[in-house]
Amino acid sequence: MAMAMAILDVIAVPRSSLRLTHHHRTLNASSPHHLLRQPPPLPFHVLKQQRKSKKHPGLRKACCVVVVCVSAPAVIINEEQANNRAVDSTELLACPICFEPLLRRGPLGVNIYRSAISRSAFSCKKCKKTYSNREVYLDLTVTAGSKTFKEVQPAGTELFRNPWVSFVYERGWRQSFSTSGFPGPDEELNMAQGFFKPRFGGVLLDVSCGSGLFSRRFVQSGAYSTIIALDYSENMLRQCYEFIKQDKSITTETIALVRADVARLPFASETIDAIHAGAALHCWPSPSSGVAEISRILRPGGIFVASTFLRPSNLGTELLKPLRQIFGQSFSRNVRYWEESELEDLVRSCGLVRYKSIRRGSFIMLSAKKPD
Repeated sequence: MAMAMAILDVIAVPRSSLRLTHHHRTLNASSPHHLLRQPPPLPFHVLKQQRKSKKHPGLRKACCVVVVCVSAPAVIINEEQANNRAVDSTELLACPICFEPLLRRGPLGVNIYRSAISRSAFSCKKCKKTYSNREVYLDLTVTAGSKTFKEVQPAGTELFRNPWVSFVYERGWRQSFSTSGFPGPDEELNMAQGFFKPRFGGVLLDVSCGSGLFSRRFVQSGAYSTIIALDYSENMLRQCYEFIKQDKSITTETIALVRADVARLPFASETIDAIHAGAALHCWPSPSSGVAEISRILRPGGIFVASTFLRPSNLGTELLKPLRQIFGQSFSRNVRYWEESELEDLVRSCGLVRYKSIRRGSFIMLSAKKPD
């Protein structure tokens, strides 16, 4: 998706007389937000400033407006969604140890193409720990930067750090989920978007993103101001980057790749609008710790959507057979299959409400909301 900045201007005029031209349409500053066609990557910001103009001493700057036009498909957002976009993505990243917002030295933004993150250095003001990028992703795990200590995760987690698994995940493995009722990525995306619609325009976190199967689709939808693709597996993040680089239809202005543990999400509390976890819950070492973290970082009214496997009468033995052959029975013991009552109880015990679900065979997609 090609993008070009067409206008970047600052206007110092009384708010009552301010008029904007956007995509050949003239709008008053008081026009409803739903009339503003605002595509990503940059949201429309109105920044109030109360200081006297040097050029016109009698004129106070009632507002400072930055107008950005880009040649991308337009997304119509309403007033609530416009407010969602006002979150500054540079303030989202936090220390995974003390959850203090990170200090950044380098370019602002989260994009891959202009290397805003890879050219930046991050540090925590409170605990003084520093964080740097690793190739194409930012490592925000607790053990980032450790020299000799290596933490070994359960087999279900370590499996996805294997480069072979990251390579085959979208080249046959994920397609086999259809035997358990998974409808396929495009239909699953539509289901998730139906749940996420009230949070369009905000920041979306794709937890356990794997090779970016859904992260890329969320970017292409144009429905979010920022997408953070997060996974614990270094190789999955590398594969995600390769897929993004190969697909010229994906804008890299609004997506960042972050390595982190779902049990220690590196974001300040109440900063994320929407969180997605596709086919992931069954692999988390501690699902309750993960969902509790998700509840912590969701903004009031934020939405969590996840898909996973329900426990069928005949447990997908053909799907698991090659994994048992490679990694032994320990893999099966570290992958959880759910009863729906367990999932509903889990999200409610972590402070989320309005549980909803869609079921097909052993496939389930659930949605829950952070109380307003």
